[in-house]
Amino acid sequence: MTAIILDGLALSQKIKNELSEEVREYKKKGSCPKLATVLVGNDPASRVYVNLKKKDSEIIGIDYEEYYFEDISEKDLLALIDELNSRKDINGILVQMPLPNHIDSNTILERIDPLKDVDGFSPINVGRILLKLSDLFPCTPKGVVKILDEYKIPIEGSDITIINRSNIIGKPLAAMLINMGATVTVVHSKTKNIKEKTRNADIVIVGVGKVDFLTADMIKEKAVVVDVGITRSEEGIVGDVKFDEVSKKASYITPVPGGVGPMTRAMLLENLILCYQKQKDCAR
Repeated sequence: MTAIILDGLALSQKIKNELSEEVREYKKKGSCPKLATVLVGNDPASRVYVNLKKKDSEIIGIDYEEYYFEDISEKDLLALIDELNSRKDINGILVQMPLPNHIDSNTILERIDPLKDVDGFSPINVGRILLKLSDLFPCTPKGVVKILDEYKIPIEGSDITIINRSNIIGKPLAAMLINMGATVTVVHSKTKNIKEKTRNADIVIVGVGKVDFLTADMIKEKAVVVDVGITRSEEGIVGDVKFDEVSKKASYITPVPGGVGPMTRAMLLENLILCYQKQKDCAR
């Protein structure tokens, strides 16, 4: 048996095509969604991510504004966010993480208007997920759920193990899946006998940043495997799953690259359109 590939690249392109149509309709009516990104520091990976977001924005036709600072104080960064919050032409604000040590990320995220929080990291938006009140979700968890839905992989009633407990992926994803009727186990570096938890799961979602972390003996036959890990190696970008052996045992599997990564970027654009629509509704 060879697993069916969960093609996030193809699905993300389909979503971007649909969003492009939406943007064209908005432009016919005289308006256009606009994203503002903020990058602080010289982290090469962060620069790549911001450039990709700019490219995606251009592809679907949305307006884009970029702010880059080699260095900036927390006070001045908060002042910039206040300015962007107040501007009616800015519909989404993204502050690229990680930030330098002298800037508190939580303070910055708390300052972003929840209606402009395209990353879905605002404490208010995360709290609304827990209460099942939100339709604005963090991009990677939202991308994972979209892939499962596209391939009609049932979530309700499934046993799902997530190997990640971060505020960006594991925690919001667990809440989303619980709200959809799954039984969710979250494991991490302090969990005893991780293999026991993953072997019992219908769906295993892994994001630890360790190459070949998830091996075939860690899953049951016909499990669904979603790889959220990203590591840059000499061979290129690789994930957390030992793909060659796990794909022979799983029923479905995401590749790296071409799985969750493109979906994360597409979900950012989808969140921007959602924020734009919400702001228009509030203005009525």
